[in-house]
Amino acid sequence: MKDNNYKRRGARYRARRRAVDLLFEAEQRNVSAIDVVEERIELARDQQSGVAPVAEYAEEIVRGVVAEQHGIDSTIASYLSEEWPLRRLPAVDRAILRIGTWELFHTDVPPRVAVVEAVELAAEYSTDVAPPYINAVLDAEADIADQARLAAAAVTVKKDDDQTE
Repeated sequence: MKDNNYKRRGARYRARRRAVDLLFEAEQRNVSAIDVVEERIELARDQQSGVAPVAEYAEEIVRGVVAEQHGIDSTIASYLSEEWPLRRLPAVDRAILRIGTWELFHTDVPPRVAVVEAVELAAEYSTDVAPPYINAVLDAEADIADQARLAAAAVTVKKDDDQTE
């Protein structure tokens, strides 16, 4: 039995966990994750349904992952071995990696936070072998994301300097 220690699991962690559930369900049902989110939002409006509301950040994650999935999957695949391509990973691990990669490259979530939260999700939802390789993939991606953020910040500073002259 996994230790369900909820010591630091705030609203964003719960939103990530819900996003994993939604992405996983969509893949298992072979439907759009956007459709699953919209179904849950609609069901949550009926208080008799027992379906919890979808947090804004969970919806943002799912919509972001869907919008960027091709690039996200390509990025993840570049860090996997030929023996273990993305399609061979468990669906829950794919969902966690997609969320972590989206947060690294498409949000202002600090890279270390995105990595740690993804590893915690893997520890909660997947097998004992998942957290180390999810950590390795996202940690390697985080280095690239850090460089991209620094480059983007330098461009912004340069533009601001040019505009003030």
